[in-house]
Amino acid sequence: MNLTAIAQTLTDSLHLSLQPVAVTFAAEPPQGVRAFSGRVVAGCQFWQEGASRTFYTAQSDHELCSIGQYTHNLGFSAASETDLKDTLKVLGELSYVREEDIPQIPVLHTSPKYVVYGPLGQAAAVPDVVLLFVRADQQLILTEATQQVEGGLAPAMGRPACAVIPHAANTAKAALSLGCCGARAYVDALTPEVAIYAIPGAKLAPYTDRIAALALANEVLTKFHGLRRKDVEAGKSPTVQESLAALAASN
Repeated sequence: MNLTAIAQTLTDSLHLSLQPVAVTFAAEPPQGVRAFSGRVVAGCQFWQEGASRTFYTAQSDHELCSIGQYTHNLGFSAASETDLKDTLKVLGELSYVREEDIPQIPVLHTSPKYVVYGPLGQAAAVPDVVLLFVRADQQLILTEATQQVEGGLAPAMGRPACAVIPHAANTAKAALSLGCCGARAYVDALTPEVAIYAIPGAKLAPYTDRIAALALANEVLTKFHGLRRKDVEAGKSPTVQESLAALAASN
């Protein structure tokens, strides 16, 4: 699979402002990849960093994000385990995450030692999950692709935003994350009009094929509908054939 070509097709077809981000779980530090240097308050910040450079993280890099450690099944130090309990207590008191809600939150089935992030086009192998930062018009094409690739619709997930990754990895099905208040506070790219679409790496090729075709179809049909609207607003009553002729003449 030519990941560089796939990344370029996804970027061009969807007019992405950020590169597709590859997320890969590993048992060992990947050769030739640098360890993350720095400090983040939440694991979702690695997504934005991964759009521009490749690096790997260990459990200690996620230490300040107990929810992310939980969803990614990274294990806990004594301090982060205490943080998780304290966080869940506060969330419960707010009736934000109730005790009965916790089993519904996806948790990665495996227990990775490392998580690799980076631009999809630079990935050494097919990643476990690919993340796309997308607007509503881009989500439209992705939703249509999911219908054709998977024969159903992707769930629209809320808190926590990081749960979209284990969902896609565990089920091999795409999902839309509308983010959460934490992710929107920590990730600059998650502006109010942007969400995250997660595609399982195992289905990356068929998704790319469908996205390219659907993006082109949407472009043509958008022009077609625009011409029909213009004609109707001008007092005309065009047939479909007449609108198709106008479309052909405009090209």
